[in-house]
Amino acid sequence: MSFPQLPQPAPGEVPLICTCYEDDKALWGSLLDEIGGRREDDVLVLGDSGVRLHLVEGSGWNYLHGGNVPALVPGADLVPPVVVLADISVVYGGDGPLLVDLGAIPGRGVRVPSARLAEILAALLGGTLTFDDLVHDMDNYGKYQGDGGRPAFPAPTTPTRRSFPALPSTDAVLLVRTSFDDEDGWRALLDELGGADESGWVGSDLDFDDIDPDEFPLTALVVDDRAFEGLAPGQVPALVPPKEHTTLVALADARTFAEPDRPLTAVDLYDTPGQPAVLPCRNVGSMACNLDISNMDFHEFVAVEGVEPWWEE
Repeated sequence: MSFPQLPQPAPGEVPLICTCYEDDKALWGSLLDEIGGRREDDVLVLGDSGVRLHLVEGSGWNYLHGGNVPALVPGADLVPPVVVLADISVVYGGDGPLLVDLGAIPGRGVRVPSARLAEILAALLGGTLTFDDLVHDMDNYGKYQGDGGRPAFPAPTTPTRRSFPALPSTDAVLLVRTSFDDEDGWRALLDELGGADESGWVGSDLDFDDIDPDEFPLTALVVDDRAFEGLAPGQVPALVPPKEHTTLVALADARTFAEPDRPLTAVDLYDTPGQPAVLPCRNVGSMACNLDISNMDFHEFVAVEGVEPWWEE
C-alpha cells in the first residue's frame, strides 16, 4: 500500500486528515461537531484559539497510520510541528483525535480529548506545551491527561540517535535488536524463542499440538543490525513501511539483557504510535496473536503503576 503526498498547508494551519472512508466517502464520525469551530471552505477555525485546521480528505489516505505521515509531508519550512488524524478509532471507537509529532520524534502519536483539541493545539503552536509534555502525561490508553492508569514504563522522549534506515516490510512481527553489549544474552534470547532459522525467523515452524495458549510462541522476523542500535519506541512507527500491515515491533533493548524474564519492549504502530508495552518475552507471542485477530487492544498489555499485570496474576 502506498499513499499520496499530503497537501502543503498554508502558514499557521494544522492539517486534520480523515483516514477512514466508506465507498470513497470521508467518515468523520462526530469529531467535527465535538471540536466545534466555523468553516471557511476547507478550513475549520477553532473559536478564539486562533487555531486553523485544514481539512484533508481523499480516499488515497484510507487507513493511513500515524507513523506513515512524516514521509508524506512536503519538505518545506512551512511544515507544522503536528498533524491531526481522524482515524477509525475516532469514527467507530469514540476515541479522541490522534496528534502526530512532526518535530521532535516524527511519527509518534498521542490522543487528546476532542473538546480540548483547540486548547492543546494552541499551546503546542504557541510553545507553552511540547509534544514531550503530551507523551509524559498520557495514560495507559495513550490519551493526554486521560483517566486511565499511569504507565509503569513511560515512553522515553530523549532518543540517543536521530537517523535510522527503514525496517523490513512484513505482515507479521519484527524482533529488532537495539542493544549490542551482550552477545551471549542475545543468543540466549533467540534460543528461548525457539532459535532463528536460516531465513532469520523465530517460531516459523510451530507444532500447534504442543502450544500453550497462555504462552503462545512468538513468530517474528529477526532484525540483528547495528544500524538500529539505540532505537527508541517513539522512533519505530516512522520506520515501518506502509506496504504491509506489520502486527507490531518488539525491541530487544538493554532491559532485555539486564532483567529477569528477558522483557521485550513492544511498540504500538496504530492506536497510539510509539507507545511501549514492556512484558516478558514469553508473553509477546500471545500479545501478537491477540492483536492480529483483534481479540485484545494494545493498551491491555501496557503495565500500570501499582497494578499487577494480568500475565503475572
